[in-house]
Amino acid sequence: MEYRHLGKSGLQVSVYSLGSWITFGNQISNSVAESLMGFAYDQGVNFFDNAEIYANGESEKVMGKILRNFNWDRTSYLVSSKAYFGDGGTLPNQRGLSRKHLFEACNAALRRLQVDYLDLFFCHRPDKSTPMIETVWAMNHLIQQGKILYWGTSEWSGVEIMEAHMVAQANNLIGPVMEQPQYNMFHREKVEVEYKQIYKTVGLGTTIWSPLASGALTKKYLNKFPANTRLGKKELAWLKERSLSEERIKKAKRLNTLAKKSGLTLAQLALAWCATNKNVSTVILGASKMEQLQENLATKDLMPSLDQEIMTKIEKILDNAPIHPMW
Repeated sequence: MEYRHLGKSGLQVSVYSLGSWITFGNQISNSVAESLMGFAYDQGVNFFDNAEIYANGESEKVMGKILRNFNWDRTSYLVSSKAYFGDGGTLPNQRGLSRKHLFEACNAALRRLQVDYLDLFFCHRPDKSTPMIETVWAMNHLIQQGKILYWGTSEWSGVEIMEAHMVAQANNLIGPVMEQPQYNMFHREKVEVEYKQIYKTVGLGTTIWSPLASGALTKKYLNKFPANTRLGKKELAWLKERSLSEERIKKAKRLNTLAKKSGLTLAQLALAWCATNKNVSTVILGASKMEQLQENLATKDLMPSLDQEIMTKIEKILDNAPIHPMW
């Protein structure tokens, strides 16, 4: 397993990691979740991603029980949570990035995950109703209390991330170390262009999600839509509509042909492509079955297969390279 620094921090994270969105506490049994985490850890994965909103807190409870059962050396793995959406409550202060919610969300995550501290704590979305200085101070206080080690953002704009850093610098506080954006062959602008200068200045790390474009970059949806898949769930109709456009499926079929010629599966091609971007600190994998995780983690040994010739062919198929400003 390759390990990369999280931005300019000293923290090292496995290039492939395991996330629990949709699956833990919802789509799969606790025993399957435990098997997946155990296999990932044995393969060198050291980062497990979670959030308060995942299954309304149940995902963190499941992961916490697994961590307790395995009793791994706490220095050998990283665990995260995210705050903004809450864990199901709808009353005032039960969501957002106020000091109150961030403190309460962090304490709840610690209880559910059964750990003394979070390695990474994310602001899951920007909060226009809370002053930036309040959020930055709250995160700094949590670091001072030893409850979190690094804080970051998820789906923030480059302007918002830099505003947080300016507030932090002006008040001698610690700014966000990492961002968790969507990044895949079909979704490139933010990671490749918008954050370009931030990598150079404050040294942003990235823990990317949806590297397989919600399954569009797997063989699962290349032909007839299969039964009993997560995109078939009624509550994820919005995700299905966004992910499985006719244009994307056509490109996925061409990429699948290229992958076969290269001795890879389509999913492995897509994951390796993400990891070739050195501004990607870790690629978060999701899996509901062991065979999925085995296939995806095998990519760590197949990344050298993506030479310049294949990358050029991929770019030609995608035909969506972001335009970089002339500065």
